Amino acid sequence: MPIEEERIIEALREARARAKPRNFRQSVELLINLKDIDLRKPENRIRELVALPNGLGKEARVCVIASGDAALRAKKAGLDVLEREELESMAGDKKRAKKLAEQYDFFIAEAPLMPLIGRILGPVLGPRGKMPTPVPSTADFTAIVDRLKRTVRVVAWKSPNVYCRVGTEDMDDRALAENINTVIRALEEKLPKGLKNVKSIYVKMTMGPAVEVEFR
Repeated sequence: MPIEEERIIEALREARARAKPRNFRQSVELLINLKDIDLRKPENRIRELVALPNGLGKEARVCVIASGDAALRAKKAGLDVLEREELESMAGDKKRAKKLAEQYDFFIAEAPLMPLIGRILGPVLGPRGKMPTPVPSTADFTAIVDRLKRTVRVVAWKSPNVYCRVGTEDMDDRALAENINTVIRALEEKLPKGLKNVKSIYVKMTMGPAVEVEFR
């Protein structure tokens, strides 16, 4: 069940008012605290990708790992591509692997390359929750990347807190509220007791204080 939009907008307006102006475009952040959920049980852990209806304001960065014709198609479409040869050259080079992991928010890869990716990049991407999404070599890379560019990770793994960006400060409040409700609905579907497992919800600007969203 979505939260009343006006309550979210009210919190967003207060967050804007309490955030000092900065010389950069601040992100709008969503923080959700959970309760009565045992994350030691694997079935209660959450790691979801949620596509936001109104985008992030600042697109997520996506890398395509591919070879041969698939890599060529992705390059022609103007996508960022890591080819098999370059991937193989990173074996044993943890510094380059870390740099790659920090450079991109999401990775997609030709399914046949996944074992190789697991060996070379797995130790770096795995702990960051950034292991590539496997796709067929014939996949429409452009459509997949376009969706990921407006996608956020919703994660509750070790601690009962969810944090994600939902847009930027120059976005309309209603667009932000719709994004926030999209995340909340996705989370609600995964929680054993739905919103009853939610203790509190906050919104904030990057450098501003958190403002609570009333939802009871």
